[in-house]
Amino acid sequence: MSVVAIIPARYASTRLPGKPLADIGGKPMIQHVYESTLKAPGLERVLVATDDRRIEQAVKSFGGEVLMTSRRHTSGTDRLAEVARRIKADWLVNVQGDLPFIHGDTIARAIVPLRRNPAVPMGTVCTPIYDAAEWHNPNIVKVLRDCAGFALYFSRAPIPFIRRDALDPGGNKIIAQTGRRRSQLWGYRHLGLYVYRRAFLLKFARLRPTALEQIESLEQLRALENGYRIYVAEVDERSIEVDTPADLKKAARYLKLRAS
Repeated sequence: MSVVAIIPARYASTRLPGKPLADIGGKPMIQHVYESTLKAPGLERVLVATDDRRIEQAVKSFGGEVLMTSRRHTSGTDRLAEVARRIKADWLVNVQGDLPFIHGDTIARAIVPLRRNPAVPMGTVCTPIYDAAEWHNPNIVKVLRDCAGFALYFSRAPIPFIRRDALDPGGNKIIAQTGRRRSQLWGYRHLGLYVYRRAFLLKFARLRPTALEQIESLEQLRALENGYRIYVAEVDERSIEVDTPADLKKAARYLKLRAS
């Protein structure tokens, strides 16, 4: 089975215009995403899909593969589907262009459930949230899963609501061990990474946007509202997601610390 990773990139980001070309440690962010994705095992190709010539030139300048796509696309999924029609691939991995330091193992973990179960049309990943500020941040998407690991819902709101006396299924307080300290496990953060079977992606892109998708501005809700299951693998990924100028500064600090 051939697996191709595609990084959709557009210049006109609402919260951070020109985000793919934002400088982090002397490199444009799109280059960090591209190089991080290349480290994932099992990928046949990695390419950037964009409608902007500035991004195209940036990708070519560091030796990356890039495809120009239509300017009419309103979502990254639509851009991904256009590429899927033009290349040969059984599975397509959508790596969001705002994850400059995503781990290769995280990408690999997202693919595993589809390899194991041919009935799974789409997969993604999540990571625990231990910080209250992240929990309440609408730029950080939260996800709820069922007992089998499939998504119940995605939201920008802090879900589920946690009562002060909330207990886990074993009757214990909802806390988790992190290093030497014990801290609140607030829930799970969804990372912008998706794996699709090619046939499902093309079908998904033809579906009309749904009410919850538009309310939350989260494309994955279109799949849930239409009755399709999304497997959500838990990963150990504390990578920074860049949505705002403040996130960009945080990414620069993270890179400095990693290099020291």
